[in-house]
Amino acid sequence: MPEWLIERGIGETRAALVEDGEIVEARIELEGITPAGTVIAAQLINTGRNGRNAIARDESGTEYLLPRGATGGTEGAAIRIEITRPAIPGSEPWKRPLARITDDAPADVPTLEGRELRFPAPTDTLGEAGWNELIDQARTGIVAFAGGELRISPTPAMTLIDVDGWLDPEELALRGAAEAARAIRRLDIGGSIGVDLPTTSSKAGRQRAAAAIDANLPHPFERTAVNGFGFIQIVRPRLRASLVELTQDRAAFEARAQLRRVAFEPPGPRRLVAHPAVVAVIESHPDWTDTLARQVGGAVSLRGDPALPISGAYAEKA
Repeated sequence: MPEWLIERGIGETRAALVEDGEIVEARIELEGITPAGTVIAAQLINTGRNGRNAIARDESGTEYLLPRGATGGTEGAAIRIEITRPAIPGSEPWKRPLARITDDAPADVPTLEGRELRFPAPTDTLGEAGWNELIDQARTGIVAFAGGELRISPTPAMTLIDVDGWLDPEELALRGAAEAARAIRRLDIGGSIGVDLPTTSSKAGRQRAAAAIDANLPHPFERTAVNGFGFIQIVRPRLRASLVELTQDRAAFEARAQLRRVAFEPPGPRRLVAHPAVVAVIESHPDWTDTLARQVGGAVSLRGDPALPISGAYAEKA
């Protein structure tokens, strides 16, 4: 029976749907990010143009783009908005989170229901289900499978998935389509997605590849047919940053990953050794090291080492 497992860590909450001992769907919600579905009070600061792309600001100063506009609204008016998508890390940090005007009363979005895991704990339950491998897939964008691999690349326009391997093209297209669908679900990839399958001259082979996506990717989503060049486009709801997109803020991503690893190590004082960019992120959140110190039962210090790769952080006894 599939079960959602929820782990409330330092700087982020991790959730994984586990079925038959493996993660089939996952998401990460960052601390301080207001999730989609939340209704908040705001002020309309720009009514936009031609009934579209108004801008609102909440009490913390965060600005939201209202793509549907603010019909009848006036600048400076108090409004309520429902967040439809938080800001997405990546190559366009100037893009605002998205929202829409609503008459609903301010309210937090219901939290994901599931089994709350103790954190830290003697046993790494998410790790046993493949969490560390999942994070490495998000970090590298590479998902290996028997006979080939996926290479996942987030772009401003869409997430691209290239299928490559050494099987017969028609068999690789079929297997790659299924693996791409499973990776889309597992890595929480939404929005516009392009999958580049091996080119095959068989229309029946292309139809089987499309059917493999339908069989492995839960609705809601829309897709095109696989064209003669092996390309298929998929569109899914995009309610938050995917795990792949979260890695675009690389230093922060690696900082949170390192804090999780250390929390499962034997108790005692620790010195975290990491690339200076990762150290800078942790230093900017002193509550993170305070929380980790309580978890490991000893003081936590930091040391930067520019020779380390950004994902090469480790902990040593202090």
